Amino acid sequence: MSTGSKETQRDTACPGAAAVYFSNPMMSDFESDWSLIHDAAFNGNVLSLQRLIAQGICVNLSTLDQVSPLHGACLQGHTNCAKLLVENGANVNSATVDGRTALTDACAGGHVTCVSLLLQHGATPQGNSPSHSPIHWAAAKGHPECIEKLVQYNADVDQHIDTLGSPLHVACSNQQLGSVRQLLQLGADVNRSASGDSPLHIAVRLSSPEMVSDLLDHGADHLLVNAEGKRPLDLTPPDSQVGRLLREVGGMTPLKQLCRLHIRKTVGKHRMGEIPDLHLPTKLIQYLLYQSEQSDVQKH
Repeated sequence: MSTGSKETQRDTACPGAAAVYFSNPMMSDFESDWSLIHDAAFNGNVLSLQRLIAQGICVNLSTLDQVSPLHGACLQGHTNCAKLLVENGANVNSATVDGRTALTDACAGGHVTCVSLLLQHGATPQGNSPSHSPIHWAAAKGHPECIEKLVQYNADVDQHIDTLGSPLHVACSNQQLGSVRQLLQLGADVNRSASGDSPLHIAVRLSSPEMVSDLLDHGADHLLVNAEGKRPLDLTPPDSQVGRLLREVGGMTPLKQLCRLHIRKTVGKHRMGEIPDLHLPTKLIQYLLYQSEQSDVQKH
């Protein structure tokens, strides 16, 4: 190894310090961005990772693209490696050159144990870059359990990104029904517009009766017009299942549904998790949380 490489090796003995950028000119471009500690974290090799840390290798060693070992561990869902790195001073909020944090990677992969670990150690729930918002990635990839964990740590269920809209818009666009239901359960704004379309417009365009039904149950306004001046019903063939669902809500909304929507709106999205603690009959709490309908579906 050249003298320059040895100097780089000595500089890496800095657990918890600022990121050190690693490059070996004797290697190819890809390999020069990758070190032994990255390899151990990415592959879930805890023993190798422990040995490297004991040797003084920096846990915040970054590639030229600012990828840290923690990014690699969380991308693959290796919680034990992530825990070891964090306990030895890894920066939980370090971002790659495109703004990706370890939390973003964990959410995209659906690795909820990594998500929980990072949040417990101070990871920023909203991420460091609009294009790499953790809750948007969790919504897009269909990981409702990650969405729930993020919201528990004060992530905004309606976090808006100009190019994408809210997490609910992203979940609908990617046809992730589990994400849609989780977001609605957590109080997402069902009528927020993005690029002129409401979530209901998106679901109708995709001809998804399940999404349309869930959105309507949570108060989606079927009369909202988009940027083209069209209602959701205008976007679907009249003989389709989605079209039938939309026509069925053309009449009066049942009183008990109006009451549920009003109570949930009054409670607010930031206190939605407190509904189970209200001094109300169990069946009423289940109704407010849409759990009675879920139970009926499971029975059938």
